[in-house]
Amino acid sequence: MGADHTRSAPPTPPRVRRILIVTVLPLFLATLVAALVLWPRDAPRPEAADDTPRYHGTVTRVVTEPCPPNPLVPEGTPTTAAGPCGVVSVRVQDGPDAGQEVATPIPAGPGAPRVSVDDEVVLVSLTDPEDPSISAYNIAEHQRGKPLIWLAVLFAAAIVAFGRLRGLAALAGLAASFAILLTFVLPGISAGQPPLVVAIVGAALIMFVVLYLTHGISAQTSVAVLGTLGALVLTGLLGLAATSATHLTGFGSEDATTLSMFRADVDLHGLLLAGIIIGSLGVLDDVTVTQAAAVTELAHANRNFSRLELYRSATRVGRAHIASVVNTIVLAYAGASLPLLLLLTADSRALGQIVTSEFLAQEIVRSVVATLGLIAAVPLTTALATLVTTAGRRRGAEGEPADRPDPTGPDSAGPSSPRPATDRAEALQALSTPRTRDTSPATSSGWPDPDRSTDTRW
Repeated sequence: MGADHTRSAPPTPPRVRRILIVTVLPLFLATLVAALVLWPRDAPRPEAADDTPRYHGTVTRVVTEPCPPNPLVPEGTPTTAAGPCGVVSVRVQDGPDAGQEVATPIPAGPGAPRVSVDDEVVLVSLTDPEDPSISAYNIAEHQRGKPLIWLAVLFAAAIVAFGRLRGLAALAGLAASFAILLTFVLPGISAGQPPLVVAIVGAALIMFVVLYLTHGISAQTSVAVLGTLGALVLTGLLGLAATSATHLTGFGSEDATTLSMFRADVDLHGLLLAGIIIGSLGVLDDVTVTQAAAVTELAHANRNFSRLELYRSATRVGRAHIASVVNTIVLAYAGASLPLLLLLTADSRALGQIVTSEFLAQEIVRSVVATLGLIAAVPLTTALATLVTTAGRRRGAEGEPADRPDPTGPDSAGPSSPRPATDRAEALQALSTPRTRDTSPATSSGWPDPDRSTDTRW
């Protein structure tokens, strides 16, 4: 989560550090207290169900054959099954028949797995309700454990190889995010707590842990934390207003409807808001960390920037970032809702009716609210970072920053010697004069060798 900015920022004045500590620490303590108050202590446990025995096996042979006729079908329909038909031989790896080969029918029907020799599959043992002594195996699905483990190993190796210690910190932050979601957010909502409050507290807890763990404890990270927290609260308020104005109930998806059948006490409207908050967090912290780093780098590159110039320059960076991230948000929601979008093409209703229906209006509200919170994060974080970065600067007589090298240092003419007025003219003349190629390490004017690498050493 977030961008990586490894250059060490200039030291922050002690007074600014104290202000940040006094601001951030109470917010962190308030988040911890809220998490302890909302922590699920009576979360409902899943009811024990009669799970069909499942065993692992390896396909050794597949024999296909024509499907037999089915006379018990309505007139005018095909008299044979759609198929495929045949027998699959599977060597069982565990269970009472471990090491033996069993025969199963070829899986058929919508969503049925397609099997071939050497595929690793999951078998279910079905018992005849009339005669429990008779059982048969069927193929339920493919085994996906090993491919998922290799993907996870590749994912972690790529992050560590590129990010090194920062990559390890990012992986630790990812693990912390999932731990908070699985131990606090989801059980808290299941226990009947207000989903919006649980989502904001859980997102704030994730933000504190992940940002400081990944980017270190610094003034720059604290600015990103404050910007992210402010944008999260604003996103929650916007989401509450938008869902109320559009009268969304949260029943806009089949999953929500199914959940209401099993858990009637879950507030689906609040669950919709919680999803907007959690979904916005991943993009928000990337924007806020980038903006805080951009302000720091711009101030470090040009110490003569005024606060307004620094804010405007960093905001231009934020505009470019927002322009790409907005498209990212829309495409992410579109990719997750492709079946829904395909369903729209088969709907014969008018476009206005489709757009205003709950299942599509819900996605529109989700995208718009997340984007508005993201846009608000840029000026908020940039303004905070500008104030923190420029705090403690000595101001000159005309209001310009005067954080140049110490005039009493060994390279200065004296404690009150002003900077020569001809420096700017000489620099402009040197920049505008065509330079000739020279093989010497430095030219007569003191310019370095043009072939010298200017890359910063790591």
